[in-house]
Amino acid sequence: MSTLFKDVYSEEFYDKFSIVLKETISEFDEKKFKELIFNEKFDKYELKERMTHTAKVLNYFLSDDFKKATNTIKRIIENLIVADIKEESIEFMFFPEYISMYGIENYENSIIAFEFITQYTSCEFAVRPYIIKYEDEMLKQMILWSKHSHHMVRRLASEGTRPRLPWAMALPSLKTDPTPILPILNNLKDDETEIVRRSVANNLNDISKDNPNFVIDISNKWINKSKERNSLVKHACRTLLKEANQEVLKLFGFDSTNIDLDNFKIITPSVKIGEKLEFSFNILNSSSKDKKIRIEYGVYYKKQNGTLSKKVFKISEREIGSNSTIEINRQQSFKLITTRKFYVGVHQLSIILNGKESNKLDFNLMGI
Repeated sequence: MSTLFKDVYSEEFYDKFSIVLKETISEFDEKKFKELIFNEKFDKYELKERMTHTAKVLNYFLSDDFKKATNTIKRIIENLIVADIKEESIEFMFFPEYISMYGIENYENSIIAFEFITQYTSCEFAVRPYIIKYEDEMLKQMILWSKHSHHMVRRLASEGTRPRLPWAMALPSLKTDPTPILPILNNLKDDETEIVRRSVANNLNDISKDNPNFVIDISNKWINKSKERNSLVKHACRTLLKEANQEVLKLFGFDSTNIDLDNFKIITPSVKIGEKLEFSFNILNSSSKDKKIRIEYGVYYKKQNGTLSKKVFKISEREIGSNSTIEINRQQSFKLITTRKFYVGVHQLSIILNGKESNKLDFNLMGI
């Protein structure tokens, strides 16, 4: 059985969807729909291509009048809900894709459609061309949406304005100046729904990559107001913590004074692709006070051109008692994965305690 993500768009999926289309659109031709969907290129389409393709095929059966077409989409979604057909991942995101493809010149009706559709499947990707084309109007709309009664509409206000949303077009003006996003984030920072607060944190983490001081300032203002707020701020600062930003480390109580690394060693100095690197080290707290420590390690992967590229991995955050020592043993997998290609040769490993990086030790990665 295939495990490819693109296969959410399967024959079984389109069979179920066709039943709902037939109930919604009186002149719907199921045979024609299947012929258009499963064209000669369908098997080669990747996930986003199948999503866009589905939006194009759906357009064939909708009115040329965009307002009428969006009203039909609303009825389709209502019938999907009645049939208890829920989105399992992102398979129905061709609905907002349709709005983005065919409604960009029809702003008002697109906004009405987004507000409804996002309550069924997220519109965070589809609103971004609108933010670029209608920035002032869209930011005002996002502020309104941040006060909406439905949590998925509120989430859209934050998620849609992320300057660097993964797998989506960036928002250059908001990367340069994120100030217009702040009213949205302020409205949502104490939202009752966790996924909305998590979106606020993700938005701030995006901002931190271009405007770290903006996020540091907000974090200082927001922290220690509630447990939920602290969790949000911590998640928002995750990139800055990985970068060992000293202001952020201090904000969360990480102080390296009298914290030392000892007996750092690589147990398996030669490791094959598919196996695990083993290493260990001790942490010493020579202070008379308990200390809060953030324990990370850096793997310097060899690249194709022979240079090394650092990737930081978190082990834990914990307290170490006064005048005490803790021992850490760890493994790092070199199992083959689709998101990273390994190159044989000398790699390096370091330990990072409260943002302070140790000397690097070499290890040799060998072929299978």
